[in-house]
Amino acid sequence: MILHYFKKKENKEQIIANEQYKRILSESNIFLNSNNFFKVKDFKTSFEIVSIFLIMFIRKNLLEENRSYYLKINDELISLFISDLDESLREKGIGDMSIGKYVKSYVKKFYFRVSKFPDNNNLYKNKSFLEYLKVTDLIKNDDYINVSRKFNDKFLDFLNSRN
Repeated sequence: MILHYFKKKENKEQIIANEQYKRILSESNIFLNSNNFFKVKDFKTSFEIVSIFLIMFIRKNLLEENRSYYLKINDELISLFISDLDESLREKGIGDMSIGKYVKSYVKKFYFRVSKFPDNNNLYKNKSFLEYLKVTDLIKNDDYINVSRKFNDKFLDFLNSRN
């Protein structure tokens, strides 16, 4: 029964996507816990941060030279995200009968956020990104400009990194 894990073949895209997704989760966790501008630190806040970081990585990948190769990596990233949503919701106690409805709901939210995410790569003081942050209703004290600067700095870190 365990042998299929040893025989499991992963292609390069899956390996890169796994590494990028691990980094997204790690960076999201650090970002959530090291900043005190969030109203609450719960599943919703975590979902929003992971979504923003995932969108940043997808954008970063689209800027790479071998576009078709990175499109496959982006597909793998989305698959990992959906699997992670499923697992996280199950851990929260959602049962088998309704898990599909919840996952579908969060995937719709994610794609809505993708459509509202600003097109340019400068998030700091970007009006559409500030509006995006306001819609999420996660930031206390209306500190949107400071938060946009922190997200922009993180995005620049992602753009300048090799993986």
